[in-house]
Amino acid sequence: MCITSGTTHLGAIMSEYNRKLPAYTKLFRHRDGVLPNMLVFGYAFVGYGAGWWLVTRDAWLANAVGVVLLAHAMIIAAYLIHECAHNTLFANNANNARLGEVLLWLTGACYGTYEGLRHKHFRHHVDRADVVAFNFRKYLQQYPWLLRVLQALEWAYIPAVDLVMHWLVPLMPFVLPTRREQRARVVTVLLIRGALFVSVGLYAPTALLCYAVSYMVMLHVLRFMDAFQHTYDLFETLEQERGPEARQFDAEFEATHTYSNMHSTKYPLLNLFTLNFGYHNAHHEKPNQPWHRLPALHANLFGDTLPQVIPFRHQIACYHRYRVQRMVHEDAVDFDVVGNQGATFVGVDGVSFLTGH
Repeated sequence: MCITSGTTHLGAIMSEYNRKLPAYTKLFRHRDGVLPNMLVFGYAFVGYGAGWWLVTRDAWLANAVGVVLLAHAMIIAAYLIHECAHNTLFANNANNARLGEVLLWLTGACYGTYEGLRHKHFRHHVDRADVVAFNFRKYLQQYPWLLRVLQALEWAYIPAVDLVMHWLVPLMPFVLPTRREQRARVVTVLLIRGALFVSVGLYAPTALLCYAVSYMVMLHVLRFMDAFQHTYDLFETLEQERGPEARQFDAEFEATHTYSNMHSTKYPLLNLFTLNFGYHNAHHEKPNQPWHRLPALHANLFGDTLPQVIPFRHQIACYHRYRVQRMVHEDAVDFDVVGNQGATFVGVDGVSFLTGH
């Protein structure tokens, strides 16, 4: 009787608490995510606007701060798109899609569709592979002069491969018959963004250079995180129905070929720099869990015993050392990353979830 009474009383208290919550909080999928998500939404949008304002000022210090702020706002926006794709932000999936579409404009990925990005990312999870429309590595081998140009740019720390992959997004609808219906979108986005860039260029020409630097910083950070998170096979099957190749890997394969690349295990707050995306084993174990729960989920699932954690010093060293080699490299599925904690992990380029091909 006492237990039943206590439970009823607690239920009444929770019901009253929920009734008093502001109406907007009911939009969110997780109650504990209301404040974290409101803060990160504010940072992404306000930071993006403030970054643009700073890069249009006639002061080099303001420009420098603006470059950093604009780059990081775009990075956070990119990882929010990832959250939208997993429907972890809002209770209504349509609201996740709406926010995802808006965030595409902040990251410059708006030439492709949100559903296209989401489809590619879910194939990655379901097929337990890197699923792409085409493998650019073998095509680069056919054009040695182009390969040498891109390698020179990569040596100079210009993310040439990712720039090409992003530039291919508006080109794909004019090449692939399956994406023909996206041509009008591409033309519309090109006209809108072109007009905006011309306007900014007329008002503050240096702002365009600042934006270019911010954009490349974003690409570097995103590819840095993507490079060392899997030793997966790469399949050119994105434009096809899932075949037998998509059913050869199980959950155990996924768990042992996924790697966590946090910025710090000692200071977890540093991982907010990339919205906890480095807790990648936890994310693959529970893809429906939101970004703000991943540190606790990682601790509950693995504690300090997960062998697939790559130290940050090895991530930095490998990203620098193999920046040219990585262009045409594909990791062997059986490569022993754990043996030396990723100290010789070349990694992979061109698998960004912001490019739907």
